[in-house]
Amino acid sequence: MAEWEIIWQQKDIFVSGFGNTFLLFAIASVISFILGIALLYTLENGVKWLKGSVILMINMMRTLPFLILAYLLYYGLPQVGIRMDAFTAGLVSLSLYHGTYFCEIFRGIRKGLDSGFIEAAQACGFSKFKIFSRVVVPNVLFKSVPLIANQLIICLKDTAFLCIITVGEITAAANSIQSTYFIPLNAFIVAIALYWLISIVIEQITKTMLNKVQERGLSHA
Repeated sequence: MAEWEIIWQQKDIFVSGFGNTFLLFAIASVISFILGIALLYTLENGVKWLKGSVILMINMMRTLPFLILAYLLYYGLPQVGIRMDAFTAGLVSLSLYHGTYFCEIFRGIRKGLDSGFIEAAQACGFSKFKIFSRVVVPNVLFKSVPLIANQLIICLKDTAFLCIITVGEITAAANSIQSTYFIPLNAFIVAIALYWLISIVIEQITKTMLNKVQERGLSHA
């Protein structure tokens, strides 16, 4: 019981870590989601050299461990005169890394879309942007809801790596308490529970969205 009393006394550290984790996750999720759509648009309608640059970027991110990217942004960029605080470096690394993965998800779904939708839009005189925004994006998003949820959970878990670059998130909070009071089991049980809590919220939101899509008959649009 004494160990749990210590955890309770240090709850402010966990509250702060939870807040930082949730803020990082929320902002990075929105940015990476938008980035994924923007990259897909570039692959759809960009000039040849720009498409090649996007594909190169995606391939680099797919082969680069996330922790290495965070290291490069926080510890490497200062050598060329670019400095970011830990939170910003973590946010940028999460957004870039998962933005490319979102693009890969969307690109895979896009390849499976019926070309008849695009041809019908072209026959109606839609511009490339209108075709993308009103035909491609809705169909891609409707079909990729479960994959989006899975990627969001991976993004959440990747926030744990940011303790290495001194971001005060949940894992950093647990590590601080266990190293000070030598109660690793209790500290990390709390950390697991907090990650689990956010994951449950993501899953519930996803289920709600998926049910809405299916109710409207859009899951096979």
